[in-house]
Amino acid sequence: MDVRDAAEAVFRAESGRIMATLIRLSGSFDRAEEAMQEAFASALAAWPERGIPDNPAAWITATAHRKLIDQTRREHTRRDKQDALRYEVENVQAVAEIDSGGEPESMKFPDDRLRLMFTCCHPALHREAQVALTLRTLGGLTTVEIAKAFLVSESTLAQRLVRARRKIQEARIPYEVPPPHQLAPRLSSVQAVVYLIFNEGYTAACGDRLVRLDLCAEAIRLGRVLQELLPHDCENLALLALMLLHHSRRDARIRNSQLVTLEEQDRKLWYRQEIAEGLELIDRALQRGPVGQYQIQAAIAAVHAEAKAAAETDWNQIAALYGKLLHFNSSAVIALNHAVAIAMSSGLEEGLRRIDDLGRAGELDQYYLFHAARADILRRMDRSAAAKEAYLRAFALTANEVERQFLRQRIVTLD
Repeated sequence: MDVRDAAEAVFRAESGRIMATLIRLSGSFDRAEEAMQEAFASALAAWPERGIPDNPAAWITATAHRKLIDQTRREHTRRDKQDALRYEVENVQAVAEIDSGGEPESMKFPDDRLRLMFTCCHPALHREAQVALTLRTLGGLTTVEIAKAFLVSESTLAQRLVRARRKIQEARIPYEVPPPHQLAPRLSSVQAVVYLIFNEGYTAACGDRLVRLDLCAEAIRLGRVLQELLPHDCENLALLALMLLHHSRRDARIRNSQLVTLEEQDRKLWYRQEIAEGLELIDRALQRGPVGQYQIQAAIAAVHAEAKAAAETDWNQIAALYGKLLHFNSSAVIALNHAVAIAMSSGLEEGLRRIDDLGRAGELDQYYLFHAARADILRRMDRSAAAKEAYLRAFALTANEVERQFLRQRIVTLD
């Protein structure tokens, strides 16, 4: 493997875990990020001559750890010198473990990442900042990718991240998993972060891959950790079920490097073990109650999973579930999904009317899936010219090459 490819693979797969460890050691987001960046730069310089180490993530962590020590040594005040001495004494064992090829205890158990998630999701931070900071720090996503997920500009997202880090430092927000009585106010934000990480892996915002399995696997792992931390929370059960049900379709979503719609997927390729686990989890969540938005979303995914063929999909039930979901989350995206379900259950004309009503509000004008959904309804109605125009608009708004190729093929077919 090429050195740069290896470094990028480590960053994608391990940066969240490395950052969580470095932040715990340094107590600073900025110092941790600077040390990790320097460590990756050192890897690009050293690995071509020395070869890629057997454990690249451990090498990066050890190097970044030394960078942190060097940063502390450069401080000139007496207090910082004392901190540096204490810091080196407390963490020398971690360096020894990493240098020997193993992993420090802090990297073997997800506590560091959980501490980081709950720190980023502290109630003192705005919800948007909570999610953005956790995705950037723990999820291994770039500022560009997160901005696309939030439908905001890159500069707006960057300012949001800077303010969030400053707030954590100024307010001295502790780096810890809060005690049980303080979990509830932060849990919904943590759940949102986990699901956004999964969504970025399920349909990457940009690049030449539709699916990033590393992010999907990390989100599902974090979902399991949350479920273990709070086993009686219905939404934790439902969130894990939702991700498993979606992820079960991963091999069927791509054929010969081409996107395959849910309607056209070979359902024999779906992972039945994950579907069975997801269905069992959502059944448990719904029986316990009360019903929340992840339970409803998982129930929608379950309806798709239980249909043996696309023609057997119970669109009436899906439309009803989206109607219930709107009571929890009245976002335009949920309303769009509801409109599509109406189109498939009650009639294309009614669905298109609802989609066009959403379009007039302008909120989804830069959301490519709005134009793609509208184009698909128009295509089914044999309104080829209008469908082509909508597909072209969707094509202009997506940066994922697999989705662009799919839209390009739809346009060619209409021509």
